[in-house]
Amino acid sequence: MIHRTEEFLSAIDSKTKAAILESIAVHYGKTPEVMYEEVTDGEAEHLLDYMIEPQRSATSVLMQRYGMRGY
Repeated sequence: MIHRTEEFLSAIDSKTKAAILESIAVHYGKTPEVMYEEVTDGEAEHLLDYMIEPQRSATSVLMQRYGMRGY
């Protein structure tokens, strides 16, 4: 799988990016900045693997709108 998380997060608006990272950070008990580093690491899992519902499905749809693979 080509790791495209950084490309996706760069393509979306800053408010949406912040909301995605905040939802992941809350789930893992870390800061959004730490989670950004983790999800964009070359060895990271797919972005959606870090997410829970309903944000996961919403992000998947958004990825598809940007022509990137969601689930």
